[in-house]
Amino acid sequence: MSKVTEIKHPLIQHKLAIIRNKNTGSKEFREIIEEIAMLMAYEVTRNISTEEVIVDTPMGPAKCQVLAGKKLAIVPILRAGLGMVEGIRKLIPAAKVGHIGIYRDETTMQPVEYFCKLPQDIHERDIILVDPMLATGGSAIDAVTLLKRRGATSIRFVGIISAPEGIKALQDAHPDVDIYLAAIDERLNEQAYIIPGLGDAGDRLFGTK
Repeated sequence: MSKVTEIKHPLIQHKLAIIRNKNTGSKEFREIIEEIAMLMAYEVTRNISTEEVIVDTPMGPAKCQVLAGKKLAIVPILRAGLGMVEGIRKLIPAAKVGHIGIYRDETTMQPVEYFCKLPQDIHERDIILVDPMLATGGSAIDAVTLLKRRGATSIRFVGIISAPEGIKALQDAHPDVDIYLAAIDERLNEQAYIIPGLGDAGDRLFGTK
């Protein structure tokens, strides 16, 4: 079974309070989502392999560690996942970015795929799949399935707020995908929104509601 990591750093928890607040405007909401993603990236990348190199400093050679192994790719689930990309890229600027478009049918509550554009060498990369909300888990499950069909073998899911139902669904469908979250909330309501959550992350990011 995959590992679930809830990152409870005080800075992240403080910023969660801001984005949960219904009175936080879109500009501040976008900025804080990016900051939370950047802070989470420290934990998400903790186990990425490194290798030793020799670097010439002004005072002589030094043994240093640099990233080794597979290259990285950040893949947001559109559209809300876009809000997390730049925060992670600030720490890993060499990472390539793919995009997967999935939306939830408001009647059936099931995910519908409408777009997919990935780096050609996606099968060679460690993938950080991002979406602020892990509610039913349907979009994340479909996105991981799509990535695996393209040959991906190393995938981490990074969300900000989740419901227990979504975590279980993703673990059951893809037990090899580790899950990183900033908060695990109480439950889903009848409309499949996370309670207490923060509402619709996409609408709040882009001011569409």
